[in-house]
Order: sequence, then C-alpha cells, then structure tokens
Amino acid sequence: MRSSRALAWALVLPALLPLALFVALPALQSLWLSLHETAPFSSRAVWVGLENYRLLAASPEYWLCARATALFAVETALPSILLALAVALALDEGPYGRDFFRTAFLLPVSISSAMAAMLWLFLYNPTAGYLNYALGRVGIVGPNWLGDPRWALPAVAIATVWKEMGFNVIFLLAGLSGVPRELHEAAALDGAGYLSRLRHVTLPILSPTLLFVAVVSTINSLQSFGQIYILTDGGPAGRTDTLVFNLYRDAFVNFRSGYASAQAVVLFVLILGATALQFRLARKSVHYG
Repeated sequence: MRSSRALAWALVLPALLPLALFVALPALQSLWLSLHETAPFSSRAVWVGLENYRLLAASPEYWLCARATALFAVETALPSILLALAVALALDEGPYGRDFFRTAFLLPVSISSAMAAMLWLFLYNPTAGYLNYALGRVGIVGPNWLGDPRWALPAVAIATVWKEMGFNVIFLLAGLSGVPRELHEAAALDGAGYLSRLRHVTLPILSPTLLFVAVVSTINSLQSFGQIYILTDGGPAGRTDTLVFNLYRDAFVNFRSGYASAQAVVLFVLILGATALQFRLARKSVHYG
C-alpha cells in the first residue's frame, strides 16, 4: 500500500512542482502583496490591510475598467462561440475540404497575440488599411477604427474573435464527431428536419463541449491583454482600458505593486465566479453520457 502511494506521488510530482512554483507560489505572493504597499524600486513592504481593496471599490476609473471588460467579454466570447458552432456544423456536413479548412481556422490560434494584433493594426489603418479600402469599394466610408471611442472596443473584439475562434472550431468539430449518425438517420425517418435534428439531437450531445468552449472563451476574454496593448494602449478615452490592462499599468508603469496585486486577486475571484455561474446555469441543459 505504501509502495503504491509512493509510486503515485513520484509520478505526480513532476507535474506538481512546476504548478507550485509558477502558479501557486506567485498567486500566494500576489495575495500577500495586495495587503501591503511598496515604494517604487524598494523591497520594503508596509502592511496596509484591506486598504488597497477599499481604494479599488471607491475608484470610478476601476468601475469603468470593469464595464469595459464586461462589454469586451460579451463582444468576444459570444460571437466566437456562435461563429465557431456555425463553421463546425458546416464543416461537419460538408464532404470536401475538411482538413484544409480545419488547418485554415487553426492557423490564427497558432500565432502570438502580438503578431495577430500587428496584422490587424495594418488592416485598421484609416487611410492605408485594406478594411477601409474594401468598404470604400462598395460606397461605405470606413471609420477610424482604433481612434474613434465608439469603434475601438468592437474593433479589438473583432480581432480577438478572429484570433480565438479556430480553437472553438476544432473542439466543436471533435464534439460533433461523437454524435451518432444513427440518431440523425432515425430522426430523419421520423420526419424531423435539419433544425429539429440540430435542436433535439446534435446540441444536447454537443452540450458538454459547448460548455467547455464557453468557459474557456470567457476566461480568455477576461484575460485579454496583448491585442489591447498593441492596438489601442487602453485608449481612446479609456474605452478599451480593461481590468488586465489597468492592472498592468498600475504594476509596471505606476509601480503600485500592492494596488495592482489587489486587482489581480479581484480579477481571479471574478473569473472564478464567472466560471462557477456558467456551470450552475448549464447544470440542467448539459447532458453527459
């Protein structure tokens, strides 16, 4: 019995050590720092208790960042899931070119956020960008995508959806491969149309995969940073100043380590709460087995 436990710990330890060093330890250090304040370029920390959290709750700028983050999550996670589902269904039904299109949709996922943002930075250029050029060819005057407060957040969301959608497509295609063809054939013999089969056969079996991509897409949208940093730098007028970008600025520009760590702890709680809420809401609609 003891030898079995020792073997189990020996097998698990190589995975637990990096997790402890690079995830658990920094998380505990952030929690400790959130209860302290440090001067720039100083290792001396002064205990302030919950003062950093009180400052966050009383900060109008922080609540604006929270609003921008919520809007960004809705504008990225929901379209990414719906578009990926439509693409996955089309590829699953289509007899030709599946491997080619799978690769094509997966390619944006394989490049870095910085590279993807640089690509969209050229596309969004108001004078030389191809996007406004294409709109102009059909008689539409394109906006200043990244300089207009009304368009900046949707513009970053479009770039993010393009970057992340392929991840959802691959997983949804894998989920669709597990839908038994016999059920579709039986439903078709009973007179069920495509939409009826989709609603009563495909989506219930696909629901665990849909829940997975919904949770991952939400977490990714709440943690987005690279594309915001490169495309808008939090502007214009703070419209793309999300919680993660605000955290970065307070930590590495303003050197307020304790205040930034408090934001990191709050963001962790928000992501944990959003994930738990999704699991709770999906409890009755997700079918396993």
